[in-house]
Amino acid sequence: MTMIDPILKIRTILGIDAKTIYEELTQALGSDTPSDRTVRRCTQRFRQEREYVNNDYRSDRPVSVLTDENIERVWQVIEDDLHSTYDDIIAEITLSHDTIERIIHDCLKTRNP
Repeated sequence: MTMIDPILKIRTILGIDAKTIYEELTQALGSDTPSDRTVRRCTQRFRQEREYVNNDYRSDRPVSVLTDENIERVWQVIEDDLHSTYDDIIAEITLSHDTIERIIHDCLKTRNP
């Protein structure tokens, strides 16, 4: 939770619209103000009664695909053919390039396939 989240939550609970909150933050914080879009997104989520906005699922961070099963599957493809490329692994497992790269580097601690 960032330092601004409680401010956004309280102002949203008080019924203040996102545009006004953004203007207040800009006046108080100047160039350190989050973008208008960020303020609108956060206030919308707080209206939906979310406690924290930073812990939401993010499509650019698919943690749920870093499962033991997927790690084992990637390892198996590499073990079966030590000359496997990322494209070979993607074709076999249907995970994104970024996910496979994260598994290889972060989980398996190996170099490129």
